Amino acid sequence: ERKLVESGGGSVQVGGSLRLSCTVFGATLSRSCVGWYRQAPGKERQGVGSIYTGGGDGSINYADSVTGRFTISQANGENTVYLEMNRLQPEDTGRYYCALVPRSCVPLRYRHYFDVWGQGTQVTVSS
Repeated sequence: ERKLVESGGGSVQVGGSLRLSCTVFGATLSRSCVGWYRQAPGKERQGVGSIYTGGGDGSINYADSVTGRFTISQANGENTVYLEMNRLQPEDTGRYYCALVPRSCVPLRYRHYFDVWGQGTQVTVSS
């Protein structure tokens, strides 16, 4: 059974940084799309970014709201994808989820494309 586990969330002040991890169990990350999403209370889940682990041009994409501040990566040989978040703002507050599908990535708005989701990790940014 495939399972995703997020970690690394916490509370930071404006301008701070966090690094989230998404570890996959029961599957490999070979040639898969891993998406990062977040959901604030009372709001819809929105895409943050995605990475296609099969590589190639355009394999990493970001939402406009996080471009230049967030970085998605995967260390070679690891079954973990990272979301490095810098210059955090209060509007970045929410529960962050990772999701997996063993196919190429599609635009982030198609969140139902993913077939496995983690339980999420909370990120709170205070001023």
